[in-house]
This record gives sequence, structure tokens and C-alpha cells, in this order.
Amino acid sequence: MYKPNDLILRTTTSLIAFILFGFAIYLLLAGHNAPGGGFVGGLVTSGAILLMYMSYGIEVVDKVLPINFRTLIPVGLLIALSTGIGSFVFDVPFLSQTYGYFTIPIFGEIELATAMIFDLGVFVTVLGVTVTIILSIANDQ
Repeated sequence: MYKPNDLILRTTTSLIAFILFGFAIYLLLAGHNAPGGGFVGGLVTSGAILLMYMSYGIEVVDKVLPINFRTLIPVGLLIALSTGIGSFVFDVPFLSQTYGYFTIPIFGEIELATAMIFDLGVFVTVLGVTVTIILSIANDQ
């Protein structure tokens, strides 16, 4: 039985996945002021996770990431929907956003916006949908 030598793939996947996760976090956090956001960040994160699945296999990645990606879909939708419902609570137009500047000890003064919560919901939903679709296709025989 032939077993391919995938040492190079596994070694580079560790570095590439780390870079992709960092870039995805940047895209998520910068999305309400610059290009990026929850959708693109979710796609980049799912790309990193799928690269790990391809190089290490389902059993290994499921031990490292014990996440049911199918349950991320309604959780993300609930987070995104809650931002819209929050606008009714404060009697402002639907999906209105607000922001403020806060001082955090290590980071100094940063801007926090409610659009970030919506982006987080989109991020979680896209991550769940993308990984679920690809894994469903991969496991279908």
C-alpha cells in the first residue's frame, strides 16, 4: 500500500494556517472601517480549517477543534439578528449602529462599534456554512 510523503504539506500547513487565522482576525476587526468584515473573515478562517482537514485528516482535526460547525449557523444568525432587535429596544431605525471610544489598559484608546457584533454574527454563520458544505461534499461517497 502506497502512503504519500506529506511531511512538507503538514509542516507548511501549520505556518500557513497560523497566518490565515491572524489575517482573518484582522479582517474581522477592521471590517467596519476598512475592506473586510465578517464575510471575508469567515471565508479565510474556513479556508484555514479546510487546509488543516486536507493535510491532517478528519480524525486529527476533530480532536484539536471539537466544534460542530453545523451548530455555528444558527448561533451566528442569532447574533446577527440580535443586533437588529437591539435597535428596536433603543428606539432607533433597524440595524442602526453606534460607536464610542474606550480606553483599554494595554491598547489605549480604541473605537468600539455595534457593527462589530453584526460582523461577528456574519463571521460565525459563514464559517459554519462553508465548513459544513465542504465537509458534507468530502464525506459523500
